[in-house]
Amino acid sequence: LAAQTKVKEQIQEVDKSGLKPVAWPDNLSIRDIYYFWFAPTLCYELNFPRSTRVRKLFLLRRFIELIIGVNVSIAVVQQYIIPSVVNSLMPFAKMELGLASERLLKLALPNHLLWLIAFYLFFHSCLNTLGELLQFADRDFYHDWWNAVNIAKFWSTWNLPVHRWCVRHLYKPLLHAGCTKTTGMLIVFFTSAFFHEYLISVPLRVFKIWAFLGMMVQAPLFPFTRFVEKNIGPRMGNICVWISLILGQPLAVMMYYHDFVVEHFGPDLIQSYGQIVTFNTSSQIIR
Repeated sequence: LAAQTKVKEQIQEVDKSGLKPVAWPDNLSIRDIYYFWFAPTLCYELNFPRSTRVRKLFLLRRFIELIIGVNVSIAVVQQYIIPSVVNSLMPFAKMELGLASERLLKLALPNHLLWLIAFYLFFHSCLNTLGELLQFADRDFYHDWWNAVNIAKFWSTWNLPVHRWCVRHLYKPLLHAGCTKTTGMLIVFFTSAFFHEYLISVPLRVFKIWAFLGMMVQAPLFPFTRFVEKNIGPRMGNICVWISLILGQPLAVMMYYHDFVVEHFGPDLIQSYGQIVTFNTSSQIIR
């Protein structure tokens, strides 16, 4: 019944846009598959909600956001992130925990600022631009993840296109196959962790498991943050979510930079890539 209601609502939206609703097998066309490939969604539907027109002023605002956001990101990377990452190499290589922790905290703020900017540019500016050009009316790309009181709430609200794909094509089929909710959740996170590691290790040509472990660690954080939310309060649960975001990513950046230098340049050249002056003047070429 719910599925039928959703289909009726989609058909009404399509009718408002002046387009004729599509029924199988009329959807089996090159035009339809290309629209699905470029539409800002991962879940296929026969009739996507469509808008009636392309708003030029809306596109101009998104374009200005992209220009400003990209330039701010470049400034943050050049002025704060690169020096912090380079200066963290030697303490990290020598396992000087006190100095390495200081470098981690110094990197955490600009790294998180860059992550927030990247989130806004992709999920708001880019996806809305794509949706507007294609007259794709379903702009529900994220919810208020910043108010998440536990990790489960965060992962179900910050990246809705991927979340819906995982629920539709992984989680629910696993439940129908007889898996428990916990098993289904672990398999979903294992799949996500694999692709996170793949997207980092292949470009860097460094096979490590830091991104994979970072994703899999989220699984035990589910019950932990729920326990904090229930026994200490939702505000403390939200703080735990933010701490995991702010500290987890720069730690992974530091580890991958260390392993990248060791893998491609050798441990003898760590000193050269651990100081910003020699880092900038180095002419070593990756083999």
